[in-house]
Amino acid sequence: MKATAQKLWNDEAGFVVSIELVLISTICVIGLLTGLTAVRDGVISELSDTAGAVQDLNQSYSYNGVTGHASSTSGSNFIDATDFCDDAEDISGQADNCITFDGLPEDEA
Repeated sequence: MKATAQKLWNDEAGFVVSIELVLISTICVIGLLTGLTAVRDGVISELSDTAGAVQDLNQSYSYNGVTGHASSTSGSNFIDATDFCDDAEDISGQADNCITFDGLPEDEA
């Protein structure tokens, strides 16, 4: 038993393979983090575009009151106020809704 344990302790046959696996896994993790960062920025950009499109919808509405023979409804209206970080117009190359990016904006065309 002692000879087998000593033989396994001194065995270095798999040493190079384990170092290679550590190196390959480190490169994969670094590449994965870079890819996930790019995916994160793309998702934030698309969600910002979607939020800007919803924000640009005309949200003011109104309807008149209706009076019938035995009942009536009163009218109502609503006018959407400008949010605190909205500009009067969208600026090309910038994200909507107070979102800032550290890098330069890319053309989505």
